[in-house]
Amino acid sequence: MREQFPVKVDADNIAASAKAASKGNGPAPVHLWNPPHCGDLDMRIARDGTWFYQGSPINRPALVRLFSNILRKDGDSYVLVTPVEKVGITVEDAPFVAEDFDVTTAEPASGKDQTISFVTHVGDRVTAGADTPIRVEFDPTTQEPAPYVTVRANLEARISRKAFYRLVDLGTHQDVDGTSMFGVTSAGTFFPFLPSEALD
Repeated sequence: MREQFPVKVDADNIAASAKAASKGNGPAPVHLWNPPHCGDLDMRIARDGTWFYQGSPINRPALVRLFSNILRKDGDSYVLVTPVEKVGITVEDAPFVAEDFDVTTAEPASGKDQTISFVTHVGDRVTAGADTPIRVEFDPTTQEPAPYVTVRANLEARISRKAFYRLVDLGTHQDVDGTSMFGVTSAGTFFPFLPSEALD
């Protein structure tokens, strides 16, 4: 059983280790690091993307960005990883929020070769494509959509409501395994949201 909130591991220590290991402003090569698990940190990412430490929001964007750059998902667990330590944190939904996106097309009149590039609340930019897919889940009770885009590795961003409405405006219908589906295309990949008949 993991030790909960060990005294020897705190946010300051993790931040210092992350800063020392940082190579520029982008995400750290956490996939290359395999340090010992040092317990779980009292840190939480809320559904709206706000980071909390010991119950209080982290109000320093640079610190949130630093932590986001050393975030990794191991199985169903989220961890902050440095070369010397690994600690578990709590993520209520997805660790990131995709606040908006840009659309570019090689042939604007026809909409061909469309690419959709999202920006997250921590400054990550990702173009939806085969390796960074868009997916939509529906609440079984309310049928409320929950859209996501993969940012890196298996870390996802929840697409904001405003951005999703814009995304729906770009939607088209395509045949997928014999069924007409409604969705969007980016970087040559079609991402189905739901059967076309559900929109009737």
